[in-house]
Amino acid sequence: MITFGNVSKFYNDWPALESINLQVQPGEFLVVSGPSGAGKTTLFRHIWMGDLPSIGKVEVAGYRSDRIRRSDLPFLRRKLGIVFQDFRLLPERTVFDNVALPLQVAGTSPKAIRRRVFSLLAEMELNHRRGSYPHELSGGEQQRVAIARAMVAHPVILLADEPTGNLDPEVSRMVIDLLIEINRSGTSVILATHDPRQVPAGTARFLYLERGHLVNPGIWDGYRQL
Repeated sequence: MITFGNVSKFYNDWPALESINLQVQPGEFLVVSGPSGAGKTTLFRHIWMGDLPSIGKVEVAGYRSDRIRRSDLPFLRRKLGIVFQDFRLLPERTVFDNVALPLQVAGTSPKAIRRRVFSLLAEMELNHRRGSYPHELSGGEQQRVAIARAMVAHPVILLADEPTGNLDPEVSRMVIDLLIEINRSGTSVILATHDPRQVPAGTARFLYLERGHLVNPGIWDGYRQL
């Protein structure tokens, strides 16, 4: 599904990633943790190929960083759902329209859009909010809308970059539980977080990034590296 082969990324000679070797299997839940500035977001940018390696190559869902053309990027990104810490909802659009946007861009029929969006909002317990605007929602509701938008086009991989960073502990647990359910439905989930203790033991594989290096990859029991 995803392979990093000896990947390094430099910005003005500063190493954001160094010698990353990584494989993510279909249906896997991977948690990438580490302090701010460790390289988590840079790693994610290489998965959606917003950045390309300075050294090495990345392969995602059959697309290779050393061969991909600019015209291929939209097709790669249709296979991905992306959730950010700051939600990135469009303020002038309702909940329904925010979630529907990826399908509208893809040219999906209005009838199919309504069916998919209503179904997904029901799963997220947000149908009663479909006519609301982002500023009328709580932080937890906004993040669930962002997750619904990321999932609406049936991605094979969901990337969640610090999705609980702006949420209180109780709402954070709800978001993590939702990501676990999405993974159990068959979608590969990659979560970047500074606090891996949010994820229950036994539900994911954990990697730790420090200064652009993968350090002590293994299984996290919720509190310590094994």
